[in-house]
Amino acid sequence: MADEWIRDQAMENEMISPFVGKKTSKGVISYGLSSYGYDVRVSDSFYIFHNLNSGIIDPKNFSMDNVKKIKQDHCLIPPNGFILAHSVEYFKIPKDVLVICLGKSTYARCGIIVNVTPLEPGWEGHITLEFSNTTNLPAKIYANEGVCQCIFLKGDESCKNDYAKIQGKYMNQTGITLPKINK
Repeated sequence: MADEWIRDQAMENEMISPFVGKKTSKGVISYGLSSYGYDVRVSDSFYIFHNLNSGIIDPKNFSMDNVKKIKQDHCLIPPNGFILAHSVEYFKIPKDVLVICLGKSTYARCGIIVNVTPLEPGWEGHITLEFSNTTNLPAKIYANEGVCQCIFLKGDESCKNDYAKIQGKYMNQTGITLPKINK
């Protein structure tokens, strides 16, 4: 969807909050509204994965023993390391829209991979952002600057079972949300 549609949805339906209605790029990694997307900012809260306790990452039984939480204006990802963070923006996705998020080229050109799973129709919350440093050097992520672009794909009709209706486990997430299993 184009910039005017994104702006209208953000202003009228609070699809993106806070919303930056133009691309901001002077002295920062760009964020805000673009021609066919929205560049999301990363917050100043990070979870850094480490192996100090010789632990195992288990998505069915996640342990905070392998993660250190920090809050600051940047985060250094260790060589070949991994961190979690969340978006500054809170999203409310319409029932006829699917959102795909792609990492920004500025970070990709530094060997930093930004992964975000699709934002499902009817989902709302802060986006949990996953960063992998594929290099053998520490890599820096800047808080409150752009990290990925959201592309909004509008269907010709609303889906029958949106994320809210199926009571998805990551609905209304705030902050960094760790792996969950429905029980």
